Amino acid sequence: MSLLRDPVHLLAFGFGSGLAPRAPGTFGSMVGIVAAWWMLDLAFVWRVAVVLAVIAGGIYICGESARRLQRHDDQRIVLDEIAGVLLTALAVLEKSALALLLVFVFFRLFDILKPWPIRDVDHSLKGGLGIMLDDLIAALYAAVCVATIRVLLPTI
Repeated sequence: MSLLRDPVHLLAFGFGSGLAPRAPGTFGSMVGIVAAWWMLDLAFVWRVAVVLAVIAGGIYICGESARRLQRHDDQRIVLDEIAGVLLTALAVLEKSALALLLVFVFFRLFDILKPWPIRDVDHSLKGGLGIMLDDLIAALYAAVCVATIRVLLPTI
């Protein structure tokens, strides 16, 4: 697709995962899970630095992509889901496929259901910050769930 020739859209669309005909956010989240798996080999401080960089860059990239598309939070923009999964995955301290499955499930659950204040943020803020912030709040909710389960069931 010609949109992917534009580096802004390439990143915003999660390297093409956002072009999935159904559930592009889920496909974008899968890209995030793959990245999170690779990042588990990094020291925690570096993981935090990467996540902060993705969030900061994502605010600009998602906003710019939406501006170029002339559509706020186009469903093809999935960098916000990738950033959300990476933020949630900070609750995972060692490589565990089951823990990353929990990251994926809880993040998607909160991203789809959008409990308060996620839905309010999603509808009230525009631009890159608005696109990213609802997913980051969903990520924090999901991270609390994942961390709680990891404490209660440390073998996961």
